[in-house]
Amino acid sequence: MRDIERLLAEECSGVRAEEWIEKTDPADDSPVVRIPVTSAEAVSGAVRTARAASRDWARTAPADRAAAVDRAADGLSAYQEELAWLTKREMGRPLDEARAGVAAGIATLRQYAQLGPAHRGRSLAGAWSATDLMVPEPRGVAAVITPWNDPVAVSCGLIGAALVTGNTVVYKPSERTPATGWLLHRLIAEELPDGVLTLVNGGAEVGDRLVREPLDVIAHVGSTATGLSIRRATTTKVVRENGGNDPLLVDEDVDPAWAAEQAATGAFANSGQICVAVERIYVHERIAASFLAELVKRAEVLDLAPLVDRRLRDEVHSQVAEAIAAGAAVQCGGEIPAGPGAFYPATVLAGCTEQMRLMREETFGPVAPVSVVASFEEGLSRAAAGEYGLAATVLTGSLRHAQEAWRELPVGTVKVNSVFGGAPAGAAHPRGASGDGYGYGPELLDEFTATKVVHWEAPPVPQPAPQAG
Repeated sequence: MRDIERLLAEECSGVRAEEWIEKTDPADDSPVVRIPVTSAEAVSGAVRTARAASRDWARTAPADRAAAVDRAADGLSAYQEELAWLTKREMGRPLDEARAGVAAGIATLRQYAQLGPAHRGRSLAGAWSATDLMVPEPRGVAAVITPWNDPVAVSCGLIGAALVTGNTVVYKPSERTPATGWLLHRLIAEELPDGVLTLVNGGAEVGDRLVREPLDVIAHVGSTATGLSIRRATTTKVVRENGGNDPLLVDEDVDPAWAAEQAATGAFANSGQICVAVERIYVHERIAASFLAELVKRAEVLDLAPLVDRRLRDEVHSQVAEAIAAGAAVQCGGEIPAGPGAFYPATVLAGCTEQMRLMREETFGPVAPVSVVASFEEGLSRAAAGEYGLAATVLTGSLRHAQEAWRELPVGTVKVNSVFGGAPAGAAHPRGASGDGYGYGPELLDEFTATKVVHWEAPPVPQPAPQAG
């Protein structure tokens, strides 16, 4: 495997910058990479570069744009192991899971390479003597701002969709996974004309500078606080998939052991660092004791990877500590382990109420807060409450209850009897504080284009001049 960390260090060695990102491994606190923060002038320069390249890229044939994106997918395939290793080093994800994230990113690039040339408008039923069309056109310059928890897959989706629809892209990866973003940018940009994909690095200040530039569309996946900040800072179109506080509703007629397995998967996968992770659990009182015992049994044997850094771990633990102080009962976990890194154990809390912050906000860590309900209707009512609307899961053997749940839960995605189930290319509209617009699937191409209506009539045929006499 090529030593990408050394290559990046050599590339940055001669750079002079006022600020640097110092990234350490969350497993052992060892240094990973040191990357310069993009200055305000350079952020503006990146947008100008993208603007200068946008006219020619928009006029490039859709098949040629798609071919470039497909070649970029080949480039990522050649560096799949390096991308996975950087992901592991920067955010702690187990290597096999990191490989799966890279593979998903490659597949997504290929998907949009296929969809791009097929993305088209439609004709309208106008007069016989006219042609009426609805035509999608590139918006222009897109800012793509991506998260750290699945850095390759999410970035590839947004960048791929923006490129195949004829937009140029200014890409800002998370400051928590800067090396992964740097290599991803390098591999994709190699297949594109100069200026079509540019990179800026940094945290909130760089993101704030970028979204205040003259852009045509901004695509953001990340925290709700950042997403709302972007929306307030600009009049540019914003597509955002932000945080969630996803409920899991467990009905009385399901197997408690199976339900606990689903809950553990939803709450603890990727150490809870998934946008659609299970964040709060409502279980029917008739099976609550068995369910809770099974959930604890599964949580106690898990050996989780670290959280992305200690800053996130401190925030997760503060929510847990507040809940315990407010009366939640610790069934397992709930304590910061000794030693290096940003590890946090799988934690199960019972007796949780809606007044607790971890039941109202996104926790983004391996915490399963459980609340017992007297009926399915009570659980559904409580699951439907709150400001977020990303996703929800219901476990039930009742067709009527499943129907009620998907109809009444105000979220973009409802999963029945499978906490992470779903066909590929599904696209939903997040609700409330969880976002705006399509973030995935073929519909994402619509977000990166603007529709123009064209009405076209032939001019009247000139009439011959009357003959004299």
